[in-house]
Amino acid sequence: MKILTVIGARPQFIKAAAVSNIIRTHHEEVLVHTGQHYDKNMSKVFFDELRIPKPNYDLGLGSGGHGEQTGAMLIKLEELYLKEKPDMVLVYGDTNSTLAGALCASKMLIPVAHIEAGLRSFNKNMPEEQNRILTDHISKYLFVPTTSAIENLNNEGITKGVHNVGDVMFDAILNFTELSKEKSKIMESLSLVKEEYILTTIHRAENTNDINRLRNIIEALNESQQKIVLPLHPRTKKFISDYGLIFNENIKVIDPVGYLDMISLEVNCKKIITDSGGVQKEAFFMNKPCVTMRDETEWIETVENGWNIIAGTDKAKILDGIFNFKPNNPKQSIFGDGHATEKILKIINK
Repeated sequence: MKILTVIGARPQFIKAAAVSNIIRTHHEEVLVHTGQHYDKNMSKVFFDELRIPKPNYDLGLGSGGHGEQTGAMLIKLEELYLKEKPDMVLVYGDTNSTLAGALCASKMLIPVAHIEAGLRSFNKNMPEEQNRILTDHISKYLFVPTTSAIENLNNEGITKGVHNVGDVMFDAILNFTELSKEKSKIMESLSLVKEEYILTTIHRAENTNDINRLRNIIEALNESQQKIVLPLHPRTKKFISDYGLIFNENIKVIDPVGYLDMISLEVNCKKIITDSGGVQKEAFFMNKPCVTMRDETEWIETVENGWNIIAGTDKAKILDGIFNFKPNNPKQSIFGDGHATEKILKIINK
């Protein structure tokens, strides 16, 4: 069987690292990189260090607004689907690349498989929420990571083709943590000491595009006087500069890092503060308390399990999370057994 996989953003590269190699043991895969993330530190380094197969096609469609970007992807992907004639199109997550890959396939009557289906933040103002809802409703095979994802799909009338396989990012963490210990030198290069810093990421449009929300975040980090390591997304860096915001000397701002370095930073920090969905999960996998700077989360299980709190961009709540939040429950196994990729392959084989 020929499977065409569409990826375009950092979290999808990580998932593809877990899935593509095992799929290729049984099937032909055509890997398409839309170019949504095209910066070297956001793209190429992941392919290099995670040994992801080189994309068969790189569409180079990284810039533009949501409509322009998604529309351009649809045009290019239709050409590729006509050329390659895949038996199935595989998409991950909730990006513009996800929606474009699924929508184009659906219109051409090619079955769509969606990995990480069923997630809901219940905030339709988020482009990611729109993308994941639309993708789920046109997918034939829905590979969900948790039981709550099944409930979300059931509530929308989606019951056929739903498979709870666990989380492929959990597979990736298990696969690459040891490699990170061997290869990553970021702790030494940044002169960091284990458990003596907080790891922070900021990239969500709802935070970066709103000067008040971004100012609250930066002021909370500054006022904490904690040692903070902040790999800074290029978009966030631009907005901070445009708004005239500044960091205190306690915040070490660095360029975006590869996955192995990110794992090392997560493993060795004492707490994580983020607005990233993926980093929330990685914090949970690594037994790190997480303060989420959003008004809601798709990963509600991490909150219900007591390892994540929702602070939004309220300065007082962020500071309270920095100083006082400690997990109050034993961590449960809610993201599968680390064999999601094998389960996906078995289902595809059938």
